[in-house]
Amino acid sequence: MRVVIVTESFPPDVNGVAHCALQTVRHLVGRGHDCVVVAPATSAADEADAYAPCRVVRIPSLPLPGYPQVRVALPSRRVAATIAEHRADLVHLAGPFVLGVRGMAAAARLGVPAVAVYQTDLAGYARTYMGAGEAAAWRRIRSVHAAADLTLAPSSAALRDLEAHGVPRVGLWPRGVDAVRFRPDRRDETLRRALAPDGELIVGYVGRLAPEKQVELLSGACALDGVRVVVVGDGPSRPGLEQTLPGAVFLGRRTGVELARVFASLDVFVHTGPFETFCQTVQEAMASGVPVVAPAAGGPLDLVAHGRTGLLVPPRDAAAVRDAVWSLSADPGLRGAYGAAGRAAVQGRTWAAVGDRLIGHYTDVLASRKAVLAA
Repeated sequence: MRVVIVTESFPPDVNGVAHCALQTVRHLVGRGHDCVVVAPATSAADEADAYAPCRVVRIPSLPLPGYPQVRVALPSRRVAATIAEHRADLVHLAGPFVLGVRGMAAAARLGVPAVAVYQTDLAGYARTYMGAGEAAAWRRIRSVHAAADLTLAPSSAALRDLEAHGVPRVGLWPRGVDAVRFRPDRRDETLRRALAPDGELIVGYVGRLAPEKQVELLSGACALDGVRVVVVGDGPSRPGLEQTLPGAVFLGRRTGVELARVFASLDVFVHTGPFETFCQTVQEAMASGVPVVAPAAGGPLDLVAHGRTGLLVPPRDAAAVRDAVWSLSADPGLRGAYGAAGRAAVQGRTWAAVGDRLIGHYTDVLASRKAVLAA
């Protein structure tokens, strides 16, 4: 089939939307489908696009004020023109917010079915950044996704939220993990000695450093004897976190095999953000054989089996994070058991399996649209 993927973010961006969009395109092209990507332009896009698995159409964009890592596409006729020129059978909208909304409108005008992938908890972000606006955010989400033939939620918690707020035609589509890249045998003792020269337990966070991630909840873990906190990632909150997390090691952004080496070299992985619709880094930690501590909210509820692959703690509770880390630090056997169980739990969640499930959703949407037109 001919598919246009309209995404709010695409490599060289490093985030969940960009990563999922790239994996989706790779799988579709590998299965013989004809794809085009429409994404915001970035300064480094030309080099990244040279390695993309299909043609990428870039839309002029501006950095989001106060958060330059996020680009917002400007109005452009190229979205509709690309869908028409490609003679798309279906439009895939990855995390529709600005560019995706234009893609949705263009698909509707052209009579092309649209599948919208819900990836960002905009209501949670509104609460974090504005202290209010959650109801307005849900009105926006509902108006955007109601126009789609199908909305795909990445977790059961996200699916329930969408249905509870009146979004129709919702299905479940989780994310895959590269269990070949992320694996326990990438553990690196030289790296571990550099990060924790006194043999401390290494507790890591990987992800964006932004207010909604609430990385400051690791402050209690930083104060534990024999614990070294390692933070991987970048973002607007980094300067403040360097003050809030004394003794923590900040590695900045890491990607590819280098990131996999860091994951496997951790003793415990902690995710702190309560607004995750999925949480890919939890899966990557599990694939790396590392026990996980995560909030009992959103996507981690589907991923972490409490007391088997890790520990779920109350959201926004620094003391609970500290206590969970402390309990795991005292029991290396338990850490090993959780890590092995986590690895076993995600090995079947390949991007190939998840991608085929997506193609099944596409097929159902096309069949439903054909039945309506034939009626």
